[in-house]
Amino acid sequence: MPTNDFSGRTVLVTGGSRGIGRAVSKRLAAEGARVAINYRSRDAEAKSAVDEIATEGGEAIAIAGNVAVPEEARRIAVEARSAYGPIDILVHCAATSIVEPASEVTWETWKQTMDVNVDGTFNMVYAVNKEMIQREFGRIVLISSIAALREREHQVHYSASKAAVIAMTRCLAQAWARHNVRVNCVCPGLIETEMAHVLPPEAHQHIVANTPLGRLGQPEEIASVIRFLLSGESSFITGQTIVASGGRVMLPG
Repeated sequence: MPTNDFSGRTVLVTGGSRGIGRAVSKRLAAEGARVAINYRSRDAEAKSAVDEIATEGGEAIAIAGNVAVPEEARRIAVEARSAYGPIDILVHCAATSIVEPASEVTWETWKQTMDVNVDGTFNMVYAVNKEMIQREFGRIVLISSIAALREREHQVHYSASKAAVIAMTRCLAQAWARHNVRVNCVCPGLIETEMAHVLPPEAHQHIVANTPLGRLGQPEEIASVIRFLLSGESSFITGQTIVASGGRVMLPG
């Protein structure tokens, strides 16, 4: 049942013009949040996301910027704050994925992945953390991947970067819990998004065959998990990594 958890809240969603980020933006806007949608370069998709939200009676703006660049990350937060006021919630979905054999990973592809997936996460969290701590309120959800939890010989850099996001979640959650800032992480399995299609069709077939629920996930399903972690319904949850993979990866109890 919808609550008032997001009414009047300012939400910043990185990577919000498509995939999981877009689904999150639409879901929170539908529940009263004012959503700043960050994207890197796809103007048409960002405009479309904002228009969809407006058509459904929600409020959103689009902010272009590269989260991997510290100055741009700070500017993204400033623009969101200027439009809607102090940032209450950060959902960090922006990421990149390169698939290549372990023996072919280069410094360039390693650095490209770390710049976006690790540095970008740090940049965005630290662009909003001070106001959350000062106001004694903040909700942060970071997106990792089940690639962080299992061996992936064709995703050495991606897996390592997403494992770093899990570690960051735990450390920040412990540090900021005393300030009523909750930080959690979601590890999706293979979700029907553009990023999923960096994998060949035969890889999709193999994944589905090894997923107990027997299908790919949908962005809206991950958005529901994120919404829960941001809401008052999860008020006693922080520092956690939630796996949403159709059963493909199950963490030990």
